[in-house]
Amino acid sequence: MTWKESFTLASTPSVIFGSGKLMVLPELVQAWGRRVLLITGGKSLVGSAHWTGLIEQMEAAGISWWQYAVLGEPSPAVVDRAVAQFREEGIEVVVGIGGGSVLDAGKAIAAMFCETASVKHFLEGVGDRKPSGKTLPYIAIPTTAGTGSEATKNAVLSEVGSSGFKKSLRHNRFVPAVALIDPSLMLTCPKHITAYSGMDAFTQLLESYLSKEASPFTDALAIEGLGYIADSLPSVVEQGDDLFAREQVAYAAFLSGICLANAGLGTIHGFASSVGARIPIPHGALCGTLMGISNRLTVEGLNRTDAAWHKYERVGRLFTQEAGKSSEYYVMGLLDQIEEWVESFELPRLSHFGLEKEEIPNIAAATSNKFNPVQLSEEERQFILQTRL
Repeated sequence: MTWKESFTLASTPSVIFGSGKLMVLPELVQAWGRRVLLITGGKSLVGSAHWTGLIEQMEAAGISWWQYAVLGEPSPAVVDRAVAQFREEGIEVVVGIGGGSVLDAGKAIAAMFCETASVKHFLEGVGDRKPSGKTLPYIAIPTTAGTGSEATKNAVLSEVGSSGFKKSLRHNRFVPAVALIDPSLMLTCPKHITAYSGMDAFTQLLESYLSKEASPFTDALAIEGLGYIADSLPSVVEQGDDLFAREQVAYAAFLSGICLANAGLGTIHGFASSVGARIPIPHGALCGTLMGISNRLTVEGLNRTDAAWHKYERVGRLFTQEAGKSSEYYVMGLLDQIEEWVESFELPRLSHFGLEKEEIPNIAAATSNKFNPVQLSEEERQFILQTRL
């Protein structure tokens, strides 16, 4: 365990966890009002029995509802359109039901109902204003197990292109009022999305565990979450109808959100901003495909006496589940397992999403790795991208 003389803890939402818990949503909504905006993804949820049952219960409870679909990674324009479209409807509660992109969009929409300018003005590193912190009550319901957005205070928005960006709208009061985590909603999640999301949660847990800002609190949660990833991620990718495995990975993803909010992340998530601003790539696919080579370079930069080396060793014990082996065995075993998953989960290379070799130097230069246990050089960051191009 890494001991820090002092640390702070970010706020967390009220949590309702369990299969079938979606149906308590009407009761939750009524605590704040009877006019709700539902932020969803594409057609998978809306065409399901979950949606039909939920809407029937909402209408039976006298709740008026509106729906807004978010397709792909959310942009400021997506948020602005929703606010403009529904501002006059007297919305009292916002609910995000979907993957990380939907949850982030819903978080931003709930906040921007309380502002008059475009959300772009309030983004870190882009805007010229700070958010007031005012927000409508927001309930986050993940349908994938990945980003942990249901536990965090930031919403990531992006504009993709040569001068694009991927930045956060952030305020302590933007933590969802309630995180309602119903793993049964994840049973029909497609294999590739399950893999992308699960590798994102894995990355977040490992990076926050290794972070220079880790604390005893985040270490305890991260190592527990990593154990669930080791036990159950292959099952949810290969056998999506395994509810017990879905529950374990959903819980691990939630823990990853708490950990990243309190410990920060490393180089891989630095790439998430710099690469994600250049090409339209799913966040989890990016994190997953870079995970093997990024961790291998980090390990190569460690001394065997470093705290981060011993953390890699501890995680390696979880993944190898073997006793009596050397420290080197466990660390290398973990790295090998990560690379095996990258291949067996069929995580696409960056060129699949349109990244070109000529863009690598600029992207590497723009990539932060301030919380990584090893400060990887610009040349090493280029090598990471080239390896997975």
